[in-house]
Amino acid sequence: MQMAAALRAPAVEGDDTPPLGEAFTRAIAAFSALAGRVVVTGIGKSGQIGRKIQSTLASTGTPSVFVHPSEASHGDLGMLQQGDAVLALSNSGETAELADIVAHARRYGLLLVAITTRAASTLARAADIPLIVPDAPEACPMGLAPTTSSMMQLALGDALAVVLLERRGFSATEFGIFHPGGRLGTRLRRVADLMHRGGVMPLGTPDSSLRQVIMEMTRKAFGCMGVVDADGKLCGLITDGDLRRVLDRNLDHTRAADIMNTAPLTTEPDVLAAEALRLMNARARPITSLFVLDADRVPVGILHVHDLLRAGVA
Repeated sequence: MQMAAALRAPAVEGDDTPPLGEAFTRAIAAFSALAGRVVVTGIGKSGQIGRKIQSTLASTGTPSVFVHPSEASHGDLGMLQQGDAVLALSNSGETAELADIVAHARRYGLLLVAITTRAASTLARAADIPLIVPDAPEACPMGLAPTTSSMMQLALGDALAVVLLERRGFSATEFGIFHPGGRLGTRLRRVADLMHRGGVMPLGTPDSSLRQVIMEMTRKAFGCMGVVDADGKLCGLITDGDLRRVLDRNLDHTRAADIMNTAPLTTEPDVLAAEALRLMNARARPITSLFVLDADRVPVGILHVHDLLRAGVA
C-alpha cells in the first residue's frame, strides 16, 4: 500500500519532486537511450542491494557495472565513461562516501539517477532523476537495521530491470546466452545445442532394401532411419518397431518406401530442448529420437532422448 501511494504523490508534503511513477518513466526512457552503461553504486546494505540490481540489469540485456564508492575515490572513477549513467542508492541520501562519484557525474555531465527515501536529501537534489521510495519504518524491533528500506530498493531495481527488458525486446534466446550454466541454462538450451549432425545421422532412400535399412540402423544406433528423397528432404521414417513387424518379408526385395511412416514427428534447431522432450513424451508410446529439419525439410541433425538426459533437460 505504501509503495502504491508513493506512485501517486510526492514523498514529502509540499515537495515538488515528481511522483515515483513519473520519475520511474523518465528513468526508463533515459536508460533505454543510453549509449553506455548503467553504473550502479552504493555502500553498506544499499551497496549489496546495488550489486544485485546491477547483476539483474546485466543478465537481462542492460549493460551495467557496479563501482564501489570507496574504490571510486581511489582510481575507479576511471571506469565511468562518456555515455554512462550513474544509479546511486542511499536510504538517507546523505551517504558521505558517494560524494566523489556524484561530483564526478556532475562534472562530466553523466546522467545521475538516485534511489533514496528523502526527496530533500543531498543525493536527491543532486540527481537528474530522483526515485523516492516511501520512508517506511524498518522491520527490525529497533527500527534501525535496513530491512524494509532494502526490500523497497530491491523491488524498485528489479522493476527497472524488467521494464528495460521488455522495452528492449529481450528474448529467451538472449537470456539463455547470458545464463549458460546451472538449471536455468539447461532449461534454455536449444535442440541445435544437443543434436547430432552430419555423417552420424541414419539416412537412406525410398529404394533402400530392408537389409540396407537394418545395416544403417545397426551402424548408427539411434533406433531409427530417416528416408530422404532425391532433393534430400525427409519423406519418411523407419523405427526398429517397424522392422520387427516386417522381418518375415524378403530382406532384399522389400523397400524402405514399403514400410516407412510418411508423417514422422520432427523438430527444428531453434526449438527449446525441453519442448523437444515434451514432443517425445506426448504420444501414448513415447519416442526416443527426433529428426531435426531445416526450413526446407532437409535433415540437419538427430536428437536422442539420452542427449536430453545427459544435458539434464529431463
